Order: sequence, then C-alpha cells, then structure tokens
Amino acid sequence: MAQNTAFVIAGAGLAGAKAAETLRAEGFEGPVVLLGDEQERPYERPPLSKGYLLGTAEREKAYVHPAGWYAEHDVELRLGNAVTALDPAGHEVALADGSRLGYAKLLLATGSTPRPLPVPGANLDGVHYLRRLADSDRLKEVFRSAARIVVIGAGWIGLETTAAARAAGVAVTVLEAAKLPLLRVLGREAAEVFAALHTEHGVDLRCGTRITEITGNGGTADGVRLADGTRIAADAVIVGVGITPNTEAAAAAGLRVDDGVVVDERLRSSDPDIHAAGDVARAYHPVLDRHLRVEHWANALNQPQTAARAMLGQDVRYDRLPYFFTDQYDLGMEYTGYVAPDGYDRVVFRGDTKTREFVAFWLSGGRVLAGMNVNVWDVTDWIKELVASGRPVDPERLADPDVPLGELLS
Repeated sequence: MAQNTAFVIAGAGLAGAKAAETLRAEGFEGPVVLLGDEQERPYERPPLSKGYLLGTAEREKAYVHPAGWYAEHDVELRLGNAVTALDPAGHEVALADGSRLGYAKLLLATGSTPRPLPVPGANLDGVHYLRRLADSDRLKEVFRSAARIVVIGAGWIGLETTAAARAAGVAVTVLEAAKLPLLRVLGREAAEVFAALHTEHGVDLRCGTRITEITGNGGTADGVRLADGTRIAADAVIVGVGITPNTEAAAAAGLRVDDGVVVDERLRSSDPDIHAAGDVARAYHPVLDRHLRVEHWANALNQPQTAARAMLGQDVRYDRLPYFFTDQYDLGMEYTGYVAPDGYDRVVFRGDTKTREFVAFWLSGGRVLAGMNVNVWDVTDWIKELVASGRPVDPERLADPDVPLGELLS
C-alpha cells in the first residue's frame, strides 16, 4: 500500500483556509483536503459581531477567499462533512459521512463552540448565540423586529452585539456576573472605560448579577429571572458567556489536551504528524514562556501559516504577541500583549480616558506586559517592541504623550 501524501486540515474556518493557502504558497504540490462541518466556504468571524451585523459590510467581505479559489489552487474543499475521530496510528481521520481519509500530516483547526448557559430555559426559541454566519443573520432579523433584548455576558461578543443592537435602536439590558464588563481580561482600570461607554449609549448595564432562569411563553423566551427574583422582560436573549475548544476527537485519540490541544512553538501536538492552530490550540509562546490559548482573529490568521510551514519541515516557530481589536460605537481599540488576571501591578494611561483617546499599559515590575490603544492609531508596532523588549520603563515618561514611545526603548 502506497504511503499517503495528503495534508488534511480539519476545520474550514479562517485558520484552515489560511493553512491551505500557505501550503500552496510554499510550493507543496501534494493533495490538500480541507474539511468543514458547515455548508459555507471558509469565512472570518469578526464581521459577524462587527460590520456585517451592523449592516455596514457586505456578506461577501466575510469570506476568506473567492468561491473559485479552492478549485483554482487544487484544494479539495469538503463542506458539511466534519472530522469526527482521529486514528494517529493508522494516519486516518473518520468523517461524519462514515468514510475515512488517510493523511501524511494533519492540522486541527476545529475552533470552538459557544458555552451554553446552564439554567432552565436556555434551550427556548429566541435564545441566541453568535458563532456562525447563520447566527449573525438571525440576530440581524432580531434587531429589526425586537424592541428590547437581554444580553447575558459582558465579554467582547456580548458588548459588540450590544453596540450593534443599540445602533439598530433596540433597548438592551446587559447582565454580567463580574463587577465590571471585561474585568477578567482588562482589570478594573480599563474595564471602567467600557462600562461608561455602554452606559452613555443607553445600555442598562447590570453587573454582579446571577441568572437563575430564562423565562418563556409558548416555547419562546420572553425574559430573564435573576437570583434576587427580579424578572427582566425581553423579546430575545443573546448569550455570550465564553467558548469551549473543540478537542473531543483529539482527546479521544490520546493527544495531550489541556484547555485546548497542547502544542509546542512549532504548533506540533504530542503526535509529530498532527499540528493545531487557532482557537483549539494551546500553544507554547517562546517570548512569553508559557502555553496560551488565544481566542482571537489574529491567531486564526497567523498561527496556521506557521503550522503549515512546520508541517512542510521548515524550521519555524510562532512567536507573535497576542493581538485583538474591537469596534463599539465610536470606540476603536487594539490590544497587544498578554496579562494574566491579577498579573500586573500598575496600569499607566497615556492620554484622556474621559474622551476615550488614550493608550493603556499594563506593567509588572516596571516591564510593559501589554498595551491597549483606544482611538489612537499607528502605535501598535511600538507597543509590540515595548512588550518584547522586556526592559523596565519609566512610568512617568510612559504616561507623557510628548515622549515618543520609541525613546522609551533607547
């Protein structure tokens, strides 16, 4: 039996599509098979809670490649046929249609699934999650018809959908278990900026709340009940309480899994012929000296390029700093770096938080761990250099807008 030469990619999202693109760009001429569980060709997810949901970007803009790209580059795109099991010893994957497919190298780009809300009523009609294009389509319909909605969870998805709903004229109540939105991600100092932003745009923001039930009428959600007995009426409920990496097949196959498929800086798993990238990968970061699973667009864009090159035997490593962005109302933000919860001892602001034109820096022992530029542009490269340098900086000069960030590196 001839040795299989196919490179198989499990997951036809942004990560899978960029891996296939990189394999061809690097000159790989063997079979490339891209497998996805959706019927949509690969698309990017940020538009789902940003431009496409707002109605400012066309649906076509979300797709990674034009429809004909896959055939033109001899990439076999199989939609609606997800990988259901792995056989590392046999170098095969099992598919949802019952067939099996051999591989020489396998990339897991299976992404993640929204975490369900564990309360009665969570399965009622009118309870929405946002992960797929079809979800965004449904929310656009909700925003056209609903007068009031409840958003459960004040993370990035919850706040971006809230901003889109407010732009559509819908009254929104946001319920968050923590004391502030984005508290775990940003810490108190910066989280307060986002709390003020949404309050100023008419959002009923309720933090420190616990939900006991989604109420319904005739099988359709009509409100949310809190632990104190309060009931908040709603025409629809949106849940955004986090995501879970899709690691079931990897775990069942004996790969090392710990909050994601654990991979090294080459994005190689505990099996040398299986790599992972995107939401599902918990990768060792050589600059930060720790394993991280980053649930953002930049990882899905860039990690698979490294993974594909590693699958081809190139000496590469993934050392890009985590990066993400958001657009809410008149606020545009980019965040670069990584800070563990409570992993900093000081936040330094450069600019004015009241007008929301500033850069925030998280420091530990005088070192910059991360930076967030809000309505201030063309500073991301400097922030990357400050983080990557690992050198202590003068907080007073860091806070002074008249001191160029580049001078802090000299």
